[in-house]
Amino acid sequence: ARPGRAEEASAELTDYLAAQKKVFTSVRRAGGGEFFEREGLLFLSKPAVEQVTGKIIAAQPLLGTLAADPSLRGVFDALDLAAQGVLHGDTTAHTLDTTFNAVADGAEAALYDRYAPLSWQHLFSGREPQATELRRFVLTKPVVNYARLEPGKAATQAIYDSAKQLGLTADRGVRVRVTGPVALSDAEFSTLTKGARLSGGLSVALLLLWLMLGLRSLRIVGAIVITLVVGLVACADFAVIAVGALNPISIAFAVLFIGIAVDFGIQFSLRYRDERFRFDDFTIALRRTGRGIGRALTIAAAAAAVGFLSFVPTDYTGVSDLGLIAGFGMVVALILNLTLLPALLTLLRPRGEARPVGFAWAVPVERFLIRRRFVVLGIAALAGLGGIALLPGLTFDFNPLHLQNPKDEAVATLNDLMSDPNATPYTIDVLAPSSEAADGLARKLDTLPEVARTLTATSFVPSDQTEKLAVLADARQLLGPTLSPATLKPSPSPDDTIKAITRAQADIAAVGAQGSMAAERLAADLVIALARGGDALPPLEANLSAGIPQRLKELRLALSAQPVDLAGLPDDLKRDWVTPDGRARIEVYPEGNPGNNDVLRVFAAAVRGVAPSATGTPISIQESARTVMNAFTAAAIIALTVIALLLALVLRRIGDMALVLAPLLLAGLFTLATCVLFGVPLNFANIIALPLLLGVGVAFDIYFVVRWRDGQSDLLASSTARAILFSALTTGTAFGSLALSTYPGTSEMGRLLTLALFYTLLCTFTVLPALLGPVKSGAKASGKN
Repeated sequence: ARPGRAEEASAELTDYLAAQKKVFTSVRRAGGGEFFEREGLLFLSKPAVEQVTGKIIAAQPLLGTLAADPSLRGVFDALDLAAQGVLHGDTTAHTLDTTFNAVADGAEAALYDRYAPLSWQHLFSGREPQATELRRFVLTKPVVNYARLEPGKAATQAIYDSAKQLGLTADRGVRVRVTGPVALSDAEFSTLTKGARLSGGLSVALLLLWLMLGLRSLRIVGAIVITLVVGLVACADFAVIAVGALNPISIAFAVLFIGIAVDFGIQFSLRYRDERFRFDDFTIALRRTGRGIGRALTIAAAAAAVGFLSFVPTDYTGVSDLGLIAGFGMVVALILNLTLLPALLTLLRPRGEARPVGFAWAVPVERFLIRRRFVVLGIAALAGLGGIALLPGLTFDFNPLHLQNPKDEAVATLNDLMSDPNATPYTIDVLAPSSEAADGLARKLDTLPEVARTLTATSFVPSDQTEKLAVLADARQLLGPTLSPATLKPSPSPDDTIKAITRAQADIAAVGAQGSMAAERLAADLVIALARGGDALPPLEANLSAGIPQRLKELRLALSAQPVDLAGLPDDLKRDWVTPDGRARIEVYPEGNPGNNDVLRVFAAAVRGVAPSATGTPISIQESARTVMNAFTAAAIIALTVIALLLALVLRRIGDMALVLAPLLLAGLFTLATCVLFGVPLNFANIIALPLLLGVGVAFDIYFVVRWRDGQSDLLASSTARAILFSALTTGTAFGSLALSTYPGTSEMGRLLTLALFYTLLCTFTVLPALLGPVKSGAKASGKN
């Protein structure tokens, strides 16, 4: 890679993109241009400037030859001149080893038709290029189309297409990469869609399988699926009207609706099968089903809706939108399962039932749980206390970048930038009333151990300019005639170039005979090149002489540096640092790895301790995390309070209300404790498992409590238990499809949802029967199953 090539490529790409007005509203280069080419050496230390100019002066014979003949012929004439210097005893072969090896690298690549241009800038200066010299930034403001899933895709594609058309490709020594808010957002939605067809198809197939195993009737399954589809369409229409654009959080409404709405359908249908077994008359069974399950479904739907709607007043837009859509979905699911589903069953007329619906094998299990209820409850209580003890170890990952696929180009590029302390985008900005105030505040910030460095407009005014300019003036006076010859040689013919290579090869071989391995290597490469004749010249020119005029121009410009002051900075540079009314920006860089949350946390806290009004990504993402946590805390309090009041109003017993909520709270504790034990932090995506736990868990518990109050014994053997189990399997399948997503945020959401569902089912089937105990005498009997 050549530093000069990065500058050339960024200039070419900037001009090309700027002409595409329909795709970009603004295109400009950052940290490039004539100012940095001319004044760049002034930003080095004085010893470094002296070292660089010394290397350039030492290369004066080489520079003189190239300046008079900036062609492949001139390159080999210069190399021949250097070799003759060794043969005449004017210098030693060792001093030319670096040059000969560098030219040999380029020549060998050319022999294999590989593009590997020689860095003449490195040879002239003797200085290894820094990472910042090999990278240039082009800042674009794209025209985004929000009607598309990836609004900035056209702009991103235009960049890649433009780079290809300009020849800015890896095989030509240039790699163009795209990142930024628009590209990251597009990558997020692109990842969401990848594999969605496969995971979605697998999810649907498994869902149908569970429905068939649980209901054992194709007609009933068909009725549930139709009801589900109608409800999903209604929710999608409502989402478009009420919310508009969806995001990676709110788009999960579909999974939530399917997960809970299918539960309502399974509960209704299995209750119907139960009644049909006991009363072999369709009309009587359907009527008894409506009367028997209607209240429980209504309470479950109301509680789930309240759980979701509690997020609407919060400041977390994604979850607020999701809460609104999912809350509406619960109402839709209830209405459809009490109206459309019975109507479809009436049309389809499923066959009668030949055997009981529940799990006969579960009778001894439940009786054991009731007989040993205090042991079961004691174990549950101890486990709950252990979960409470672990809660302080729960962490929240506030970095949204961790939710995206690190293999996506935009994400990988941003991660690479963050690994460079001088290029990380995770910086903090502070606005000061003036440049003088900015410099003073920057000095205070520089004293903080959490701060690596600060930049202000004054940072672009080099220090010790008088001494450095004097060094450059001496070099310019000495090299001026060399770099700007009065006449240039005419362009060579292929024969002229081959003759120059032949002369150089002979003298370089003679140097090699004196023991220089670098000269011997280069001479051998040139023998092969000469054997190929004119066919070898184009790749040799591409690798050895292309760009020499530009490099010489840059060298002349670098030696002509002028004094720099704040007022003399380029306008486009000043606009980035000083506002028209005189306020000045300070850019603060973190010490340590900015991809580490702890580093960002202490960095932001330290900077805000000195400059409370500071802003930037490290601060905004933490403020977002605080907003999310506050939103979930407020929503949890609202939801639990309203659900408790709703249950107390409907069930009219505080004890029954506690019976519904206790297993749910225990399942939540177990879920969070598992996260702590396995080092799984909560984040912007998987935290959604908590409201879903509320919706599903309340429904499961209500079904059991209502039947228990109605005098139903052997709950685990009933149709309700079968419905809850297969509802959990179908819901878990929907969540499992999320866990298979290639988008880490969605995948983590799916895993935590599945974990929460597992603990909800566990507590419902073990802890709840022990809490309920035996059916109370005098309770209204509802039949055997």
